Amino acid sequence: MSVFCGIDWASDHHDAVVVDDTGSLLAKARIDDTAEGLTQLLQILAEHGDSAGDPTPVAIETSRGLLVSCLRATGRPVYAINPMAASRYRDRHAVSRKKSDHLDAMVLANILRTDAAAHRRLPADSELAQAIAVLARAQQDAVWDRTQASNKLTSHLREYFPGFLGAVAVRREGVCHPIARVLLAAAPTPEQAARLTRTQLRSLLKKAGRKNTIDAEAERLQTALRHPQMRQLPLVEQAMGHQTLALLRQLDAACVSADDLAQAAVQSFETHPDAEIITSFPGLGPLSGARVFAEIGDDRSRFADAKGLKAYAGSAPITRASGKSVAVLARRVKNQRLAAVGYVWAFAALTHSDGARAHYDRRREAGDRHTAAQRNLFNRMIGCLHHCLNQRLHYSEAAAFPTAPGTQILDAA
Repeated sequence: MSVFCGIDWASDHHDAVVVDDTGSLLAKARIDDTAEGLTQLLQILAEHGDSAGDPTPVAIETSRGLLVSCLRATGRPVYAINPMAASRYRDRHAVSRKKSDHLDAMVLANILRTDAAAHRRLPADSELAQAIAVLARAQQDAVWDRTQASNKLTSHLREYFPGFLGAVAVRREGVCHPIARVLLAAAPTPEQAARLTRTQLRSLLKKAGRKNTIDAEAERLQTALRHPQMRQLPLVEQAMGHQTLALLRQLDAACVSADDLAQAAVQSFETHPDAEIITSFPGLGPLSGARVFAEIGDDRSRFADAKGLKAYAGSAPITRASGKSVAVLARRVKNQRLAAVGYVWAFAALTHSDGARAHYDRRREAGDRHTAAQRNLFNRMIGCLHHCLNQRLHYSEAAAFPTAPGTQILDAA
């Protein structure tokens, strides 16, 4: 007799049920989110046939948390069911739209009983791969936080200190650059910035890490900061300066976090055997490679073929057909993190690979817009990556973008 477990999780407790292959309820319990609760759950599973040789599959509406991690560590197959999918299944069991934690757990267990093949179990990634995923995702979150903090500060400065934005606009990082942040911390208002002497500016540049052409840069900054501009009323300007310092502290924290996490993610990633293969691809460095690896992991059985990985990354298109109507559209349901780094990867590959550039140009000539052409290039590259990781091969430009007639293409669409 096959048994299936469904768990409706919450922040402080979880409702668990066990059903057999006919859908009959065998056991139910509400467990705490503690070690004792986990022991109680494992005991219930053991009483109904769970063993190391025949582990009971578990369905739950999340892929994170201590409970999920502990269940994965025991070797049990864990299925993270999308809450939207689970809500559709609920109507099959209760058309009255009633809802309870116990009913939700029953729904999850029955999803595995009837449609386990339609859902993907969590991958059996190694401990190192899971650690890299934590660091890479945290670093990406920190970058997004840094961008948000930078945009807030830039928008605020535009309201009373546009001259500062003009002074630091020569650098791509804008207000995120160390020189901009050190300078703004010393003079958060136009009045204070205009009073800065060249000696003070040289000192601030050295504090920010500038080593070359300090005198010329100090002269340029002094001229830019003393250029006439529109001003707020004195007291209002002073108050906005205080707000700038508060926003600057948030930006400083985000910058430090992003840099520290980037270093930690790269160090961990470079110790993994897959790192050399991933970074052999044009456009993928240690940090972007760590982000790609964080989303695909090192469980080679996770994707049966390259098409599965392409769909997961969102690079493969989706076809909607009904009668005589057929539409090929960009895929919206995807791993957003992998899709984000894929856009960066494809863009960087254009200047590091002649084959990638030629492929992009062909797509543009065929009528694709920039984003669609880059997505198609990403689709090609990630298919090659799937092949190389499974065959333990480094990237080959000649194999990925063959020019000779009849040459085998690794990732047929």
